[in-house]
Amino acid sequence: MSLLNDWVARGREAIGANDAMWAKAFDMAGDFAVNLTVAALILIGAVFVSRWAAGAVQNGLGKLRVTRADRTLTDFFAQMTRWVVLLIGLIAVLQRLGVQTASIIAVLGAASLAIGLALRGTLSDLAAGVMLLVLRPYRVGDQLELDGVMGRVRRLDLFNTELNTPDNRKIVMPNSKALDGMIINRNGYAHRRVDLDFAVHYDTPLAKAFDLMTEVARAEPLVLDKPEIWTGLTELKDSAVNVQLQAWVKPDDHFQARVNLLQAVKEAFDAAGILFPYPHQVAVHDDSKLGKSATVSRTGRPARRKPAGDGARARH
Repeated sequence: MSLLNDWVARGREAIGANDAMWAKAFDMAGDFAVNLTVAALILIGAVFVSRWAAGAVQNGLGKLRVTRADRTLTDFFAQMTRWVVLLIGLIAVLQRLGVQTASIIAVLGAASLAIGLALRGTLSDLAAGVMLLVLRPYRVGDQLELDGVMGRVRRLDLFNTELNTPDNRKIVMPNSKALDGMIINRNGYAHRRVDLDFAVHYDTPLAKAFDLMTEVARAEPLVLDKPEIWTGLTELKDSAVNVQLQAWVKPDDHFQARVNLLQAVKEAFDAAGILFPYPHQVAVHDDSKLGKSATVSRTGRPARRKPAGDGARARH
């Protein structure tokens, strides 16, 4: 009888232990379900908050003067904001599920440091790209000289600047190199000046030359009315005087306007009889030097001797 009582007591103890184990399991499952539900809600909330924050950043930066004309920078900061919010939400989800996030953050920090050291050149280009997009020393479509290369900007992103050269070559320059060097922007201002120098004979009436250059510049469609056209004497040389024409054009018209003005001024001077001096020599017969002639330059300097001939000879 006592043995039977022992078995009954042991059975009741086993049943009680199983009940406690099942109760504990149910409690753990309930806690896990609650934590999982809360984690799901945190993740869903993080997704919505990240989208809202990205939109707010994009709209806010779009109203600023420095970023209004370029969506690259606004999109970059908007995406960065979205991923930061999502990362914070993911860490909160893992912490809610019982994962030790301190170790994960430490691993992510070490990985970020290693990636940063490996990609320090790329990160330098990224930082330079952000500075270029903020400072705006040039824009897409501008004609530049970067590191001795001249071309028109076709694309500007966070890492590279793409140039198209006049002979239709594609040049891709890292932003860090573009920012560190000298930037010559030919489209930086609304107007560019065309400077043309002409060497004319000393006998040329300067007023006539100035009037001709002014008329030619005014007749050129690419030349702007304002600022005013300027002509003047700039230099006195040994055998010529330098006169200069200054006319203002739009930056994109600079090359063609220069070509047109050069040709038009040359034709106008030719029609008016205004000569362009060029190097020449004059041979003078000298009877006092044993039948030999001395050749002098147009400026009076002695030049190489030539054989004497009958009479004076001149070669231009």
